[in-house]
Amino acid sequence: MGRLTKSITRSAALRAFAVLALALPGAAAFASGAWAAQPRPWELGMQPSATPVHERIAAFHDELDIIIFLITIFVLGLLVYVMVRFHHTRNPVPSRTSHNTTIEILWTIVPILILVIIAIPSFKLMYYMDRVPPAAMTIKVTGHQWYWSYAYPDQRLAFDSNIVPEKDLKPGQPRLLTVDNPLVVPVNTSVRVLVTSTDVIHSWYVPSFGVQEYAVIGRTNQSWFRILHTGTYYGECNQICGINHSHMPIEVVALSKPDFDKWLATAKKQFAATAPVNDVAAHRHDAPAPHVTLVAAATGDGQPARSGTAPAGN
Repeated sequence: MGRLTKSITRSAALRAFAVLALALPGAAAFASGAWAAQPRPWELGMQPSATPVHERIAAFHDELDIIIFLITIFVLGLLVYVMVRFHHTRNPVPSRTSHNTTIEILWTIVPILILVIIAIPSFKLMYYMDRVPPAAMTIKVTGHQWYWSYAYPDQRLAFDSNIVPEKDLKPGQPRLLTVDNPLVVPVNTSVRVLVTSTDVIHSWYVPSFGVQEYAVIGRTNQSWFRILHTGTYYGECNQICGINHSHMPIEVVALSKPDFDKWLATAKKQFAATAPVNDVAAHRHDAPAPHVTLVAAATGDGQPARSGTAPAGN
């Protein structure tokens, strides 16, 4: 029996070593594509932080990784100690001890202390994410089956954002993430985001922002972000909303403030059209009437925004 036990233990150790040896190169390959403003094949970890909210989320995530690693090492050490110290060859007559008051108190108090240590920064982060600071700009996001509508109440601007079909993609444009009219915002500007829906529940989610807000019909939820760097950031609706759920990408272009002003002026001049949007003016601080006249905008491809059109299902 002793030889059989040693043989099984040795075989298990060899298998574990082989799995570890195979896993390390795979982990290195995963990590190589981790830093991106969009999903990457074989990605491991979160996308680089584009906002202060995501920076705090990433920092809290890293702290939890350390705590989890220490707990795992501690438990593994106990298991190894028990397997070696209380092996049948060393203890032919096993102890019949069933209770230890000190150990039972410790394994009750220590987990509570660990949870308190985790809870304090967790509550602080939740409060920071939920409390919308004074905003320099307001964006209203409306979810439809299956596209997004964006409105800039203070700038009197609105347009729809639809997915670009795969056959129309240009070189370098990511599949299932590129849209015809992206949301354009200035960097280093606190943006309040109002999110609602016209049909079913959607979810406006941009991973690198650390922002996920549900779009619920008849209800307006709010969130915020402040983008720290210029660039293009991608997200998706991550609430199953029907057959074309995968055709609701989010593309956000962050520009410097001078470039944003140029984009805004161009959009208003080139794509002027009156399109009353319900419930938009209600979110303006200086709204003079229940409705506000908006102008449709477009991106640099010269194509005007489509109104109320959804992509055909595949």
